Amino acid sequence: MGAYYFLVAQLPSLVYGQVPPMSSSRFRDLAQAQLSAGDAALLALLSLDPQPKSGSGQPGAGSPSYAETEAPSGSGFIDAWRDWERALRLNLARLRASRLKRDGAAPVDPPADPADAASAAHAALAAAENPLEAEILLDRARWNAIERFQGIPAFSRNAVYAYLLKLLILERRASFKAETGFAEYKSLYATILEHARPGAGEST
Repeated sequence: MGAYYFLVAQLPSLVYGQVPPMSSSRFRDLAQAQLSAGDAALLALLSLDPQPKSGSGQPGAGSPSYAETEAPSGSGFIDAWRDWERALRLNLARLRASRLKRDGAAPVDPPADPADAASAAHAALAAAENPLEAEILLDRARWNAIERFQGIPAFSRNAVYAYLLKLLILERRASFKAETGFAEYKSLYATILEHARPGAGEST
């Protein structure tokens, strides 16, 4: 696990809610050139979706199935992030199915841990009448989890990975508009409910 002082030291600081100082794609290019080959390869696994691939092991193959966990990535940070986001989405799916009285719509039991992922799901559902507020609550919880997973070392690969995820959150936040929030909210959770089913994303 390398130390990346010169990469991290030149980066502008990130504050939740700000306009992103650069695009995530630009940062990927910047980091790719300065990370070791092994650390750079893991950049492709960083996404706001806990399972950007499915089944075949190829990125973009099929649809994600939140009912199943991903194989270890080789990074404790990435694995912790995936587990947290997966727990959040499964808790959201279960809570929303319960509210809509859709028995069996989210048959996978969400994990109890991490506890803050479950709490974030409850808070977001309580704010469901204001979809934009719900999205902001979720992204704030994501941001806090990312900072916790990053740990203390300021110039480690985890700091690089955390920076990219935070940029992705800021890009999402910048795209939110009150008039489109409800459509975003409905689309996201319809997808979560569908993919929470066992076997979702498998070819038939």
